[in-house]
Amino acid sequence: MSAAPPRVFITGASSGIGAALAREYAGRGAALGLLARRKDALDTLISSLPNPERHRAWAVDVTDHAALAEAARGFIAAHGSADIVIASAGISHGTLTERREDLPLFESVFATNVNATVATFAPFIASMKQGTGARRLVAIGSLAGIRGLKGAGAYCASKAAVHSYAESLRLEMRTHGIRVVTIVPGYIDTPMTSNNRFSMPFLMPAERFAARAADAIDAGSGFRVIPWQMGVAARLLRLLPNAVFDPLLARAPQKARKETA
Repeated sequence: MSAAPPRVFITGASSGIGAALAREYAGRGAALGLLARRKDALDTLISSLPNPERHRAWAVDVTDHAALAEAARGFIAAHGSADIVIASAGISHGTLTERREDLPLFESVFATNVNATVATFAPFIASMKQGTGARRLVAIGSLAGIRGLKGAGAYCASKAAVHSYAESLRLEMRTHGIRVVTIVPGYIDTPMTSNNRFSMPFLMPAERFAARAADAIDAGSGFRVIPWQMGVAARLLRLLPNAVFDPLLARAPQKARKETA
């Protein structure tokens, strides 16, 4: 008897990494729950996937925790639970602490990148604890969470928080057989990176990234940087003393700031 298709719930699924992961898992036979703000983009994505009848979309902003929990309950009601939950929704803005009008941007970045990751996982944990087999909670981190970069204080701090949060959750879930996986993308060719004004070494197509990420998720890796070359670079960056890091990165291009009214 063939195994049941994996049940995969993905936020931020309408574009970028989330959409690439949806295509990858659909190709592996999964039944998908896809959540993002734009219903038209989700519907277009589902219509392009194999076995579209297996998949369901929810047009929800991840910062609306009540609506997010309702979508999770709908997925659980349809499938019993989830095997893989991927918190892929994320935003990035250039910010400056000295600009008082940027405070709402800091709050927005944390609401989407950190708080919504918690809100994505929370409704699934009880049913996943009752399950058997491979069960995964997947946080999408960033190299920006390894060390701070000028002009990107909100994004860097939010992704550092995601890394630490996922590590804490990994310890909590260990005795329940649920693996918590942190996937750290390098430079991936997505709409989020398309406006970067600096060189992006080892830039990877989103489809190739998604295939490697899915393999790492299946393996239950605790923390995986993709591509591996950026993992080496991240480790070296982490080891640099501040006396070297500060003058070196102070000369790097600064992330463009979002102008606010």
